[in-house]
Amino acid sequence: GILPSMQLVSPFFLDMAQYKGAASEAGRAMQLMKKREKEREQLEQLKQKIAEDNMVKSNIDKKFSAHYDAVEAELKSSTVGLVTLNDMKAKQEALVKEREKQLAKKEQSKELQLKLEKQKEKKRKEEQKRKIASLSFNPDEEEKEEEENEEELDYAAVKKKKLGKNPDVDTSFLPDREREEEENRLREELRQEWELKQEKIKSEEIEITFSYWDGSGHRKTVKMKKGNTIQNFLQRALEVLRKDFSELRSAGVEQLMYIKEDLIIPHHHSFYDFIVTKARGKSGPLFSFDVHDDIRLVNDATVEKDESHAGKVVLRSWYEKNKHIFPASRWEPYDPEKKWDKYTVIIFLLNVSMFILVVNDLVSLQVALLSFILLGYL
Repeated sequence: GILPSMQLVSPFFLDMAQYKGAASEAGRAMQLMKKREKEREQLEQLKQKIAEDNMVKSNIDKKFSAHYDAVEAELKSSTVGLVTLNDMKAKQEALVKEREKQLAKKEQSKELQLKLEKQKEKKRKEEQKRKIASLSFNPDEEEKEEEENEEELDYAAVKKKKLGKNPDVDTSFLPDREREEEENRLREELRQEWELKQEKIKSEEIEITFSYWDGSGHRKTVKMKKGNTIQNFLQRALEVLRKDFSELRSAGVEQLMYIKEDLIIPHHHSFYDFIVTKARGKSGPLFSFDVHDDIRLVNDATVEKDESHAGKVVLRSWYEKNKHIFPASRWEPYDPEKKWDKYTVIIFLLNVSMFILVVNDLVSLQVALLSFILLGYL
């Protein structure tokens, strides 16, 4: 009875029973057995992984072999007779590229087919859901859905109301790109329109009445454009005066001066500058260049009129010699910053002229008029 039962016992336990060592050595032996078992399992897993890798590689090799077998067959069928090595390589490369294109198209067609099938499946499911929803006869569910829809609409309305702008609030101070672009466009149009208008004004002709002054006046007229400068005018005046005055035949423009309303006008200013700004001088307007009557013979000399005195053209050398004598003593350089609110006149000449007009003395009147002419006021 004892022997059969002993045959069922594992040899390991028999060995352990026969082992005569200490308990610590028995534990170490158990650990070694477990370690060997674990290493055996790892070895089996490694063998299985290697087998799987070999299977995948064989599948890939089959695919490539099929690909290149097809290329080789095509190459054999298209090559007849003797060909050079370069032609052979070129034809082989072309066939490989063509084969790759065909495979790529095949893959794309498969992907497209899968996408179409997915879309059809999705549409089919949506259609099925719609049919199921239309066949629903549960009034509670319909009411619930309507209530949910109404709640969503109310919530959306409230949300929209919260996020909306107040139309009564002034937002003109806020930056607005579209408004700024429109303003810039309008400003540019107005600027171009203004420039065209000014160019038109500058091209208009005016008649300039002037007097060459060498101690007495010699009146002439020339036509100029409003955009011309004083230098352009003096050049034109010099051309007119040279034939009558020998001292001007060798003179240049830089040796001439232009005096208007007792102000020495610089050469770089244009007639347009005075016309646009409505500039005024000491004894009359600078923006009027045609001459009528002397404005200092009217009843009220303080009232501005559009009539003006003829501008004087003089040699600079004459001015340097006679600037301490009237009328050159009254001349001063033009300053655009200086404003002449009232015209200055020679008071004693006004008094004399008014006295002559009152007494109506013909001889005295002739003397006074001659004095005015000599002084350059007539």
